[in-house]
Amino acid sequence: MTPADYNLPGKHHPHWRSPHHGEQRWPITFVVAIVIILQLLLPKSLSLRIQIYICAIEFILALALLIANPGRISKHRKETRILGLSLLFVMSASNIASAVQLVQRLIDGTIKSPVQLLAFGGSIWLTNVVVFSLWYWEFDRQGPGARAEGIDPYPDFLFPQMSNPEFSTKEWRPHYYDYLYTSFTNASAFSPTDVLPLSRWAKLTMMAQSAISLITVGLVIARAVNILH
Repeated sequence: MTPADYNLPGKHHPHWRSPHHGEQRWPITFVVAIVIILQLLLPKSLSLRIQIYICAIEFILALALLIANPGRISKHRKETRILGLSLLFVMSASNIASAVQLVQRLIDGTIKSPVQLLAFGGSIWLTNVVVFSLWYWEFDRQGPGARAEGIDPYPDFLFPQMSNPEFSTKEWRPHYYDYLYTSFTNASAFSPTDVLPLSRWAKLTMMAQSAISLITVGLVIARAVNILH
């Protein structure tokens, strides 16, 4: 059976595989705004010297996405996808740089306050959760636009509803919040929970997120406990 066979009239297939109206853009804009604010609030010792310009670039890219597609993401468009991936790349690079700076500050003992340490570490961890949720959202079945058009029937992530026969006839399909949940649980448990990665890129990406989260959380907690004692 080919991907086109799933869209033939009379062919039974679950609703999550069917074409639909697409997701709203505003939840993505909201979480991107949170990331920009968190990156702006980080001290200079935990960010790049050009952090203000990086945040400005992120804002411009997010605004361009909102202007290009303010409503539902109903089609797979090359232009908006390039904008979205560019925004993700900038946010990821900025957060990785902050994570590296945090590790260096933990090693040299620059941060003396456990409250500041937990706050800054929590900010980087939360940004990590949001950024990886957007990577999952952007690449699962070729992205939100492709999912709306039903282009690719083969999922990269297996959500519990997909393997539950009771949901095969219900109007359920993964939305951004499902990917945010996946990212949060992966960053908290350091491994997949109820959402399973199927493709190799999904497995490697979740592995990278778990590694970053484990290093960040482990070092921050260990250093905070050391300071308190």
